[in-house]
Amino acid sequence: MTSAPLAGRAVLVVGASAGIGRACAVGSVRAGARVVLAARRAERLAAAAEQAGGGFAVACDACDAGDCERLVAEAFGLVGPLDLVVYAAGSAPLRALADTSAAEWERVLATNVIGANQIVRAAVPRLAAGGIVAVLSSEAAHTPRYGLGAYGASKAALEASIRGWRNEHPDVRFASVVVGQTFPTEFGDGFEADVLAAAFEHWGRHGLLQSEFMPPEGVAGVLLATLGTALAHPEVGVHDIVLRSPSAPVGPAPAAAAAQVVDGGRRPSESAPGTKPPWLTGDETGT
Repeated sequence: MTSAPLAGRAVLVVGASAGIGRACAVGSVRAGARVVLAARRAERLAAAAEQAGGGFAVACDACDAGDCERLVAEAFGLVGPLDLVVYAAGSAPLRALADTSAAEWERVLATNVIGANQIVRAAVPRLAAGGIVAVLSSEAAHTPRYGLGAYGASKAALEASIRGWRNEHPDVRFASVVVGQTFPTEFGDGFEADVLAAAFEHWGRHGLLQSEFMPPEGVAGVLLATLGTALAHPEVGVHDIVLRSPSAPVGPAPAAAAAQVVDGGRRPSESAPGTKPPWLTGDETGT
């Protein structure tokens, strides 16, 4: 993964302990950037920094406004004015809307909307000239998916707030990054297999389940290359970026796929041109 324009840049990645956030942090370090890796789990951050071969690991809970301010101030002290801030932290209950509790709504909104905005609020005064703030959104914000109603609503709210930041601070570049199906990550670790099976059936029936998922390293590689190039061209805006698998949709997945994905999401990922969902083998990609 090569992102030469990031060399020497000051980068903060929030949500750097796993998935796309971790891949962004590792890729930024390896591209020569001065990187602060942030997430709740200190031991996972340390492992990510070791994997990257550098970077500053700072534990932070994005649901705590004071922690968000402390993190950004500490990042500024470690690497100076921030060229790039990537908010990749996320939370998602897999529940039908009728079954989503108030506590689950509070958690997903606290992480995906309030936490993101508190990080942005703290970061804007500490950005370098021509800096970029990028937040990870989801296809679920635009095309509702069974079981991800609260998640999709939170990402829609996140995108709306970023448009608001863009309106209030036209001197800063804000990017909403819509990400499609990516595997493996830890996104589904807390999902229940029976609910996920129902979701797979529904997604497949509506053409929302693809035959190949994107590997997190591939998503991070394209994103960092795009944002790194944009940093070198401050006269060009990068408002909205969409990253999704180019593969064809498939029909409903077998029920056993849910258990495979929940388990598979915990395994370390490896870079690959495309990652087939674990229930697909050989040419079993038709509807």
